[in-house]
Amino acid sequence: MVFFREWQDRVPGESRSLARARDLANELGLLDVDLPLIVVVGSKGKGTCATYASATLAAAGLRVCTVTSPGLRGDRDRIRLNGRSVSESELASLAERLDKAIGVLPPRSDGYLAPTGLFTLAGVLHARTEGADALVLEAGMGGRGDEVSLFSPATVAITPIFGEHLGKLGDTPAEIATEKSGVIKPSTRAVVSAAQTPDVAEALDRAYDGIEYAPSTGLGDDLLPAGLGRANAEVGCAAALALLGERPAALEAMLRTVRLPGRLSWHRIPGAQVLADCAINRAGVAVALETARERWGGIDHAFVCLPDHKDLDGAIAELGDLPVTFVRLPFERLSFEHPLPPAWKVLDAVDLTPGLIAGQGRHVVALGTVYFISAVLNAINADTERLFVL
Repeated sequence: MVFFREWQDRVPGESRSLARARDLANELGLLDVDLPLIVVVGSKGKGTCATYASATLAAAGLRVCTVTSPGLRGDRDRIRLNGRSVSESELASLAERLDKAIGVLPPRSDGYLAPTGLFTLAGVLHARTEGADALVLEAGMGGRGDEVSLFSPATVAITPIFGEHLGKLGDTPAEIATEKSGVIKPSTRAVVSAAQTPDVAEALDRAYDGIEYAPSTGLGDDLLPAGLGRANAEVGCAAALALLGERPAALEAMLRTVRLPGRLSWHRIPGAQVLADCAINRAGVAVALETARERWGGIDHAFVCLPDHKDLDGAIAELGDLPVTFVRLPFERLSFEHPLPPAWKVLDAVDLTPGLIAGQGRHVVALGTVYFISAVLNAINADTERLFVL
């Protein structure tokens, strides 16, 4: 598919080209799209933030187009209108229009069109085609170097920033924060952020004077998700409220319908119940295990997928003597060489099936990267079609 073609054909040392993406956006007539826009950046929790921002805007009666990355189960999930994934035919139509526009561009010489960037442009194109009233764009990676920086957000939402992608976006969390703050434009009216470490906050404050940290929307605990995602959800709501200027009357009713598959989400399959969560560090694993034990009383088995650059040591410490199956993903860019506890089983993600999962016990947790949780959601045929209901 066109979204991955140039990335798959890249040569060693070649990087993504923001300039080429800008040329493509211009060819498609997207650079002058005048819609209220929220851009979401951060190291973790961007999808939760974007979903709650979108639901808040929808509660005000707006038709909201949302772009997140990656999809929950597949590429259709990356682009949504009022919480619903685009259809296969809609995605194919968007791909065809991008392909036609790329054909007009000069041959690439300074880098490739990145998949996440092409989905961003496809989402903006879909918003224009469908007459959306507002846009919520989640950055794929970074900020200044991401395709979301081609657009001018009215509001920027920032989830926690830490040492994710060190050496790519910056050599310290503060440098990463500076890179991510590059999405803030002179026209940006409000910036809302989760609580940050002092060094990160200092870097963000240099980019924008008047950031609202750890916003309190006054929403009840029953309206926001459990666990570490709660703060990110509140940042999303606060960013949308800053854009709207008032609280929609239907907000509470709307938020009660939000579903976040793969974020402390519960699923039933024949013979077992599954808690799926994109926990990638010790704190996230601890919250997920505590949440499962509070509901079930105990855990029979855990499926875990954390490549070497994630906090596998922290996860091992939290999992203790719990029976674990470690799952490897089939991506060359990910390394799975870290030593594992001898008692852990190991398998490849392609071997995940409902029967295999249920065969480990009645109460099973699945923890790890978003790509792994996507594989789990696919294996158990989880419903990811709609994230909130109007």
